Amino acid sequence: MKNVIVISAHPDDETLGAGGTILKHVANGDNVYWLIVTNVFENQGFSKERVESRQDEIREVEKLLGITKTYLLDYPTMTLSSSSLIKMVPEISTVFSKVQPEIIYTLNRSDAHSDHRVIFDAVMACTKSFRYPFIKQILMYECISETEFAPALAEKAFLPNYFVDITDYLDRKNEIMKVFESEIAEHPFPRSLENIRALAHFRGASVGVKYAEAFQLLKYIDK
Repeated sequence: MKNVIVISAHPDDETLGAGGTILKHVANGDNVYWLIVTNVFENQGFSKERVESRQDEIREVEKLLGITKTYLLDYPTMTLSSSSLIKMVPEISTVFSKVQPEIIYTLNRSDAHSDHRVIFDAVMACTKSFRYPFIKQILMYECISETEFAPALAEKAFLPNYFVDITDYLDRKNEIMKVFESEIAEHPFPRSLENIRALAHFRGASVGVKYAEAFQLLKYIDK
């Protein structure tokens, strides 16, 4: 049994990028923890109904994915910057020390959304082996509508080198994604159920399985 943590900037990131993999971990008996960094608030212009529905979505998805525990940092969405790191790094460090994850799934370092990029930097600051000896694997996941919309520069490319067969879990992943009703739309909108399936189909065909999720492995410690 392994302790696993998946980091989201916004609820839906984890399902888009690693939903099938999370379901597979849970089916294998692993403990999966969920760290959500941002939230929505009325003083940002969100309606009271939307603020409440977001919390309902988190609770429902937590249950459907089989999450052991969810941690909320409650930074206002779309406000993160490098100055956020001073407060955020110790908070993530505290979560990691409690959970002691063997495997970390984090956002891609060069996603189009600045919240994603800031959170990646904060997470990586909490992965030094001499401080967090329990960490054995660190993987970045791709997030539809963020990863592929990053600037087409070689140094920003997402380079998948770790694939998880999610053939048995793709349908459930898409059903869970429907909980985030406001985040999906019909094709050719990037976050359509059709596009989620198409990406899984492509990633699976790349490695000889029907459907897969792809990750970029940043660190693997065999001990």
